Amino acid sequence: MTIPTLIANTRSQQYRSAFKKTVSVLGQAARMSQAQYGFDYAGINQLCGANAATEHPDNVMTVCSLLNGALTGSTYFERASDIPMKGSSKYTITRGPFMLADGVRVINNYRAYVLKDGTIVGIYKDMGLNTCTLSVGKTLNDLIGGNDEMRFCVGFIDVNGVSLPNKEVSCSSGSDSLKQNNCIVKNDAKHMTDIYPIRFHDGIVEPASAAARYVLKTAK
Repeated sequence: MTIPTLIANTRSQQYRSAFKKTVSVLGQAARMSQAQYGFDYAGINQLCGANAATEHPDNVMTVCSLLNGALTGSTYFERASDIPMKGSSKYTITRGPFMLADGVRVINNYRAYVLKDGTIVGIYKDMGLNTCTLSVGKTLNDLIGGNDEMRFCVGFIDVNGVSLPNKEVSCSSGSDSLKQNNCIVKNDAKHMTDIYPIRFHDGIVEPASAAARYVLKTAK
């Protein structure tokens, strides 16, 4: 194999592993909260408050209180766009098919946790205005705006933090729809990128886009 191919394959494996690890961490956080405080993502019933970084699940059931007790060593930002980068610039992202599907999902509408390994977890600011649970017999589907029963239970994982490309992963072939289940993401710099849309519900976190699902499915 050529050097560029080796580099692309190495980066791809790093992204896959980091995405799988962070999805697991967020799922464990929900299960820990359920065991200790009696609620997981489905039990969140209000927005994070003005002092979200210090909210505790003993006192309030928000996504921030849930994560505060589990993400040891992380740093909370009320807006993901406030995360500092090198120099004087602030964190920004390039949205792809999933995040562009709803125009309000711009970066300053996400809260964020920067984990101790540098991974960024973005959480839509209005999570808590509806119930983050799937109805019995339903499976996760594409985001369909105001008609979606979990329209606020969305977020993203940036597996390499503030480092570029800060771009949503996308399909190199197949459909962007979860319904089709035929998306493939090649190990190239255009498609295998570092931002993965997610949806929080019940006691788990799942990939929210076809591309993110493919990456998680192919992670070792």
